[in-house]
Amino acid sequence: MIIDTTEIETINSFSKLESLKEVYGIIWMLFPILTLVLGITIGVLVIVWLEREISAGIQQRIGPEYAGPLGILQALADGTKLLLKENLIPSTGDTRLFSIGPSIAVISIFLSYSVIPFGDHLVLADLSIGVFFWIAISSIAPVGLLMSGYGSNNKYSFLGGLRAAAQSISYEIPLALCVLSISLLSNSLSTVDIVEAQSKYGFWGWNLWRQPIGFIVFLISSLAECERLPFDLPEAEEELVAGYQTEYSGIKFGLFYIASYLNLLVSSLFVTVLYLGGWNLSIPYIFVPELFGINKRGKVFGTLIGIFITLAKTYLFLFIPIATRWTLPRLRMDQLLNLGWKFLLPISLGNLLLTTSSQLLSL
Repeated sequence: MIIDTTEIETINSFSKLESLKEVYGIIWMLFPILTLVLGITIGVLVIVWLEREISAGIQQRIGPEYAGPLGILQALADGTKLLLKENLIPSTGDTRLFSIGPSIAVISIFLSYSVIPFGDHLVLADLSIGVFFWIAISSIAPVGLLMSGYGSNNKYSFLGGLRAAAQSISYEIPLALCVLSISLLSNSLSTVDIVEAQSKYGFWGWNLWRQPIGFIVFLISSLAECERLPFDLPEAEEELVAGYQTEYSGIKFGLFYIASYLNLLVSSLFVTVLYLGGWNLSIPYIFVPELFGINKRGKVFGTLIGIFITLAKTYLFLFIPIATRWTLPRLRMDQLLNLGWKFLLPISLGNLLLTTSSQLLSL
């Protein structure tokens, strides 16, 4: 069988077209991920700036003001400084554990953002077990902290890693029980379904009003998971120098710094999704579709409004953990464990039983 030149050129052009389609498919698949990473990075920079400004206001002092207008570039300047610093490794420590620990902490938190809906059908992965995926992934981060503490071969670092693991175990269970109560009310574990279940009843359908006890327990547990004051026992400066971060410098220290704010942002986003109605405003006397003409302008503008509402709720809620940092004193380790096991665990379990009973009676 003889194939002429025209057929060969046709076959070659077809193969090139198929390869281009594969390349475009890969780019299109990576585009949402890169967009999410860029958005998260900007969100963390905004949190750092907000915390410094709010902290300065609480302490009646001037916050960052030289790095850019109103000091908005201060976080970028600090990050650049950390990148240029020398990366020190303890000579007697475990190099592998010391290097892997910060990466595990950051990657596990980054994966949690994949199930957060920022708008209607605007979620990277709408999993049927979205909320428990977040709980499972977030429980990996303390493993990285424990590896960092052990790999540093430093008693203060190791104690900080042990505290982080104990604190995470103590407050992960009440957090999971609160999430399970929300799932019972919504009849789903999907984050998108939970938001849509709240939108059926408007403003008073928010789980904040239907689960006030669960909201308080969730708030306290999320603060403990983020290791924010008054729960920053793993890195208490007066006791452990800097905890598991003691031996770190340069980019690896910067990864821990980023991980703490990533965890704070993802916790606030889940508070918005689980308790504050997500992308739905639903506030009486404020009709967003009619006010902005969303139905007339199309889905793109409606999606942007949904993202704006989600982020507005998140950053308004962030004022609570930021203000708490400069308001409450640090707990002792025994007080922290007693609060988790003797108070929050029974309260969250009782809240789950009440929710289950009410759901059974409503059938």
